[in-house]
Amino acid sequence: MERRRFIQSVSCASMAACIPRVFGTLSAEHRFVRQIGLQLWTVRNQLATDVAGTIQSIADAGYYQIELSDVMKSDEVIRAAKASGLAYTSSFLDWTIIGQPGQSGTDSIDTVVEKAHSLDLKHLVFGYIGKGHRETSDHYRRHAENANRAGEKCRAAGIQLNYHNHSFEFGPLPDGTTGFDVFVKEFEPTLVKFELDVFWVQIGGRDAVATIKSLPGRIAQLHLKDLKQGTPVIHDEGAVPVDAFKELGRGTINMVDVIKAGDAAEVQQCHVEQDQSDHPVQSIGISLAHIRSI
Repeated sequence: MERRRFIQSVSCASMAACIPRVFGTLSAEHRFVRQIGLQLWTVRNQLATDVAGTIQSIADAGYYQIELSDVMKSDEVIRAAKASGLAYTSSFLDWTIIGQPGQSGTDSIDTVVEKAHSLDLKHLVFGYIGKGHRETSDHYRRHAENANRAGEKCRAAGIQLNYHNHSFEFGPLPDGTTGFDVFVKEFEPTLVKFELDVFWVQIGGRDAVATIKSLPGRIAQLHLKDLKQGTPVIHDEGAVPVDAFKELGRGTINMVDVIKAGDAAEVQQCHVEQDQSDHPVQSIGISLAHIRSI
């Protein structure tokens, strides 16, 4: 274990030397840094061919925990995480369980909550809404109503339900509002909090730091990813260029300000995510080195 920590320290220090420092100073002992997670969507292609090796590479990079991509399909990942010494406190669930209740096959919110409780998870994440289900304010109000009901079941099991945004929620709806604003209004704050993804906020046309500051006590988790300079506002997640997703410190989002705002807003934990990368394992090391360097 000591040898692994030494290798991590040397590796991260080497990468950090190549990364420009940003404005401000963040303590290496900050709770977000010490308990930093990785959302496994980042390494989905690697997991498809080598679960144990991929999970070990996350541990070797120096991450404290992983965020599961689907609580109902993560048994092999969880075994690998235990073997590699990685914690797991949060998981996504199939969005249709809340977005289209009764149409998602055999799994129900009750089944998912029971599984999450058995794993001692602290968070479940409703992380998407498919096209055809997000075009009007009424769509969003129905999703909020379903999420509030699901949040009650989560709370009874000691679990916090979160909503993870993309950029489509910030696009204008026919009545002039946005899906995100409907959610802010309609989510019952103790039942459904946000897992705010700063990349998607920024590319959606809003300022990530200002958005965090506007929601004190209502953001449970943050997703940290960086945005390529010069990328325009894009509300269709499928139209985002693959090179818009950058390692932390290589884009335009000031992660010091993000983390400080998250701290003040009572965010509980942060996860690095990079949806697209030619070399995901290398990218997660670069992002962690940046977090440790600031």
